[in-house]
Amino acid sequence: MYYCTYKSKIGLLYLISDGMHLCGCYLEGQKYFPDEINKYSFDEELEVFNLGKLWLDSYFKNEKPSLENIPIKMIGTDFRKNIWSLLKDIPYGEVVTYKYLSKKVAELQGINGMSSQAVGGAVGHNPFLIFIPCHRVIGTDGSLTGYAAGLENKRFLLNFESDNNNY
Repeated sequence: MYYCTYKSKIGLLYLISDGMHLCGCYLEGQKYFPDEINKYSFDEELEVFNLGKLWLDSYFKNEKPSLENIPIKMIGTDFRKNIWSLLKDIPYGEVVTYKYLSKKVAELQGINGMSSQAVGGAVGHNPFLIFIPCHRVIGTDGSLTGYAAGLENKRFLLNFESDNNNY
């Protein structure tokens, strides 16, 4: 595994790769930051890191970049991967609730209901900070709840993407 860093508007991001795919993006010190990163090789020359950094440059210029050219490899349980796939569909500058995601997952699985807490756990373990926009998920009452990189960063990202800046 490999990593490189990127200085962003919210702090130092660590991009992680298996050499071919982007396998994660973490804010330094965030909850669930990979402990094993010190065993990874530092390499800023990987093509996937160049693509990831260009994507982040575009994002932080408010250009609404697409993930279609980023080879992402989701590593996790099938349940978590399903949730993360739903997160990718949340449009830039918009939000959904944990309850909405719970209903969507239940619908996709053909079951009557799904725990919002289970969905929240999967959202919280999203290894692709910013790339897969878990910051766009809010509480049913509109409150900012849970974000592995901290609520102040969630608020910053939502306001950064939004025209009305009221988070």
